[in-house]
Parts: sequence; C-alpha cells; structure tokens
Amino acid sequence: MPELPELEILRRDLDKEVTGKKIKSVEITGTQTTKRGGTKKSLLARLDGHKIDSVSRKGTWIVLGLDSGEKAMISLGAGAGLRRNQAKDAPQPGLAVNITFTQGGQLRLLDPKKSCEFFVVGEDEVADVVGEIGFDLVEEAIPWTKFGEQLLRRNAKLKAILMDPTFLVGIGPMYSDEILFESGLRYDRTPEGLSTQELRRLSRAAVEIVHDSIKHGGASVGPDGWVNLHGEAGSYNEFINVHHRDGEMSPRARGPIVKAKFQGAYTYFCEQTQV
Repeated sequence: MPELPELEILRRDLDKEVTGKKIKSVEITGTQTTKRGGTKKSLLARLDGHKIDSVSRKGTWIVLGLDSGEKAMISLGAGAGLRRNQAKDAPQPGLAVNITFTQGGQLRLLDPKKSCEFFVVGEDEVADVVGEIGFDLVEEAIPWTKFGEQLLRRNAKLKAILMDPTFLVGIGPMYSDEILFESGLRYDRTPEGLSTQELRRLSRAAVEIVHDSIKHGGASVGPDGWVNLHGEAGSYNEFINVHHRDGEMSPRARGPIVKAKFQGAYTYFCEQTQV
C-alpha cells in the first residue's frame, strides 16, 4: 500500500488536477468502500453539485475540501489508487467511486481488494477520523534532538517504531528497511542502546529518503505496485537498496542482502553494515 512519499505525490497531483472543479455526478459501485459514509443516497447528496475547494493530507488520509465546508476523506489500502480519467475511458478493475466534473474528466477511486475508505464528514470530525499521528516528515522540519527524544521514550524494535503511525506518519515495510539501511542500524535494535551519532544518522536518513523518493516520483514495488494519478510508475525503485533485494549483493559490502521474519512479515537488511 502507498507510504508517505506516494501519498504526498498523490496529494500534489490532485491539488493541480481537481482543486476548483465542480462535481457533476458521483457513481458508487463499491459499497464496502463507502459503508462508513452512511447510505449511498446520503453520501451522494453531500457530494453532488459541490466544488472541491482544496486538497490536503492529514496523516495518511487524502482530504478533499468541499465548498459546503465538509471534507471528503479517502484512505487508500493495498492495491488501491486514484486515477484521473476521461468519461470515454473504459472502467478499470475495482472501480468503487467515479466522480465526474462539470468541466469534464473524472476522478476514479479503484479499490480491487476492498481495502479503501471513502466518506464525507464535517470539518470538526476530521481530527477524530485521522486519530493520533506522529511526526510528518513532509509537513514539518523535525530537529534530530526532538526525533531522538521521542524515539528514546519507546520500548520496541527500531523497525516497529518507524512503522508506528503515532511516531512517524506513513512509514511502512519498504521505507523502514531503506531508512535502517541508510543509517546502518539493524531492524531489531532498541532505542536505549543507540548512541547520539546513531540517533542523528537515523533522523537524517528518515528525512532524506522520504524527500528523495518524492523527487523521483515514488516507488512501485511488486505486481500491485503504486502508480500515480495518471497511471505512471515512480522511478525510486532504481534507488532501493535492500527491500525485496534478498540474495543480491549489498551496495556497501561483499555479502548479500538477507531477509528475516519480523512481526509476521519479512524485513531486508545487510548483515555486515547494519549493526
């Protein structure tokens, strides 16, 4: 599923493409996707005829601000995506919500695995929907001292902490592997054993990798790899060092990248350079 860089790219693309557009009609075919929004009739009534005034991101939620003052909330799950299409384009597999604009064109929410959410709430309800979130590496400049202070308060393995949304927004299996490789730290280290230098390296790696991925259009890994609003894959794959590269030679050592089971999934790392 998309992580922070991909979600931020999507937000920026949506802002360019749909801000200022008026909704002509909405077709809902994925009732599982929209069930949190109440009845189909009530959801359509809150969307039809309204203009999208803004596009923002709150944590991992994409938020479309409507001229009514309400917010359309979108959470993308595994294999899901948003696409900008023309009305003449054939429906894609998993089409759950299809928004047609008066100025032409459509915004389609694809949810083949029924892992998305799409609903409308009042502005005062947004915070409750988003819940508690941690540092946003795109939205704020985080001093390494503040990063380290919060990290040291946690009692868990480093990979688990990086993927905890109450510590960092939108960091999942892939970017946590890459951040740990870049900082030279093992996934199963715990914060209390980190030196000041290691804390600084980890903080710097987290910021640099997220921003580098955004610069290169995000990463598209696996058969359900992420693609942007226009269906294009990102090029950050070329810069991935360890994630899903087990058996390949480490970029920093003479040994291979290895994988290990961690919390029901695999993590990827270099045994020689991550300590």
